[in-house]
Amino acid sequence: MTRRDLRELIARGPAFRPVVLDGGLATLLEQHGHDLSSHLWSARLLRDDPRAIEAAHREFFSAGAEVATTASYQVSFEGFGAAGVDPNEVEALLRRSVELAAAARDAMAPEGWVAASVGPYGAVLADGSEYRGDYDLDVAGLRAFHRPRLDVLAAMVGEGADVLAVETVPCLAEVEAVLAELDGTGVPAWLSLSAADGRTRAGEPLEDAFAMAADVSEVLAVGVNCTTPADAGAAVHLAGAYGPAVVYPNSGQSWNAVSRAWEGASAFDAEEVSAWVSAGARLVGGCCRVGPDDIASLRATLTT
Repeated sequence: MTRRDLRELIARGPAFRPVVLDGGLATLLEQHGHDLSSHLWSARLLRDDPRAIEAAHREFFSAGAEVATTASYQVSFEGFGAAGVDPNEVEALLRRSVELAAAARDAMAPEGWVAASVGPYGAVLADGSEYRGDYDLDVAGLRAFHRPRLDVLAAMVGEGADVLAVETVPCLAEVEAVLAELDGTGVPAWLSLSAADGRTRAGEPLEDAFAMAADVSEVLAVGVNCTTPADAGAAVHLAGAYGPAVVYPNSGQSWNAVSRAWEGASAFDAEEVSAWVSAGARLVGGCCRVGPDDIASLRATLTT
C-alpha cells in the first residue's frame, strides 16, 4: 500500500479526520510488568527485550493508532555512555527503535507512520527537569547535545521513519537549539512542548515557541505533549494559530521524579478531542498513562 504524505494530509484541515497517534509506550510496558526504574527508562528494553517494544507498538496499532512513536525518547550517547555502552551501539539502538516501530506498522497498519522520538535534554538527566526547564546548558550546549542523535534519526526518515517527533521540550532555549539543528535539513518534524497555563515549563510564553517554529519549513506541526488534558486544550488554541497542531496529553496524573511513581487519578477524556480538532489539532493522541483503550476511545470519537 502507498503511504500518504503526512505533511500534505494534515494540511488539508478540519474537513479530514485528524491522524491518531499512539499513547504512552513506556507506561504500557510498565503495565506489562517491565521494570523501567533505571535512568534509561524504556530505552533499556531496546537492548534487553526489543520484542516487548514491538509488541507494545502492535498493541497501539490494534487499538486504532496510525502513528507509532519510537522508543528512542531516552536514548542518548551520554545516558548510555554512563551505562558503559559505546557510541556505535548507541547508534545501533537508535536505528533499532525505528526498525521495531516500522515492523509493527508494516504488520498492523501498512498505511500508517513512524515518528522517531527525539526527547529533550532533561530526559537524559532523569530528574524530571523536562517538566521544569531549569537546564545547565545554553543554546550552543543544547545544540551539541542534540546533534549526534538527530543525525542518526534523521537518516532513518525514509528508511523506516516518516517524521521526527521532537517532544516534551520545556524551554525556549531548547526550542531554539533543536530548530537550528533542523533548519535546512529537509527532514520533516513536529515540535511539541511540555507546558502549563499557556507557558513553557520554564515559564515563557508558549506562543513564542510556536512563532519560532513557523520560520522553519521542516516543522509540519507544533503543539504540546505530556501536559494535563486541561492544559493541552488551552495550548492547542495557541498552536492552531500557526498551522496544523499536534496534541497528545498525558493522563493528568503527575510523575514524582523522587519516588519514580505516578500520582493521582486519570483525567484523560477522549470526548475532549472535538474541541482540540476545532482549535486546529491534526495529530491527536496521548502520552504517559494513556493506554490502548484510551486510544481506541479517541479513534471512535473521531470516526463518529
